[in-house]
Amino acid sequence: MLKRFYPDEYLDSTYSIDFKQLFEEGYRGLIFDIDNTLVPHGAPADERAIALFSGLKCLGFQCCLLSNNQLPRVELFNKDVQVHFIENAHKPSVKNYRKAMEIMETNVKNTIFIGDQIFTDIYGAKRAGIRTILVKPIHPKEEIQIVLKRYLEKIVLFFYKRRNKRWITLS
Repeated sequence: MLKRFYPDEYLDSTYSIDFKQLFEEGYRGLIFDIDNTLVPHGAPADERAIALFSGLKCLGFQCCLLSNNQLPRVELFNKDVQVHFIENAHKPSVKNYRKAMEIMETNVKNTIFIGDQIFTDIYGAKRAGIRTILVKPIHPKEEIQIVLKRYLEKIVLFFYKRRNKRWITLS
């Protein structure tokens, strides 16, 4: 039952992902959550995020921000990174994951989603058939509804880590 929430990968940070390797593997589209995936909650794009997106564009990636936030928040972040975006995305609904791929002219086989929340980001992307990378939240400051979900995420991650450890041991 919990497997539907398991990410394909779980990493410390968006900024530790080997995007060059992903491009070499044939991936062409990247969909990102913003808050606590790229910057602390509510923050504008910082130098690290700006450099990341500049590098991704140079590699040849199409990028799209997919956020449940409203337009002013998403525009604030996107002002300095200038990629496609969809605000008020209603994640985990699959509709806007598909719309993001349509905008980027990619598909489920060459698109990856990167986010920090299991029950919105990862669950929605998995339902849409997209490879997922879960990253640890950048900053502990979060809205109360997210703080409450983090307790449930800990349960999912406990079983995810236990399953993956056993798989690694048996391989």
